[in-house]
Amino acid sequence: MQSKLTLRMDDRLIESAKAYSAQSGKSISRIVSDLFTLMQQQQREFQEPLTPTVRSLKGILKGTGVDEGDYHHYLDEKFR
Repeated sequence: MQSKLTLRMDDRLIESAKAYSAQSGKSISRIVSDLFTLMQQQQREFQEPLTPTVRSLKGILKGTGVDEGDYHHYLDEKFR
């Protein structure tokens, strides 16, 4: 089932959307639909359950004071 949706946007943004629509050969409705479909797919990816290995490692460094800078330092030393 398809339903109508009304969007309110800045006039300049609307003109830009129309230009993009003409250039891409897609309707503005199709472009907006594609955007929401992509957002839905990305949301599902973030909600996928963790594997048992990842779940067991999650939070293991919490409270140790180890951060991303330490990892970069480790890599610098490793690949000298």
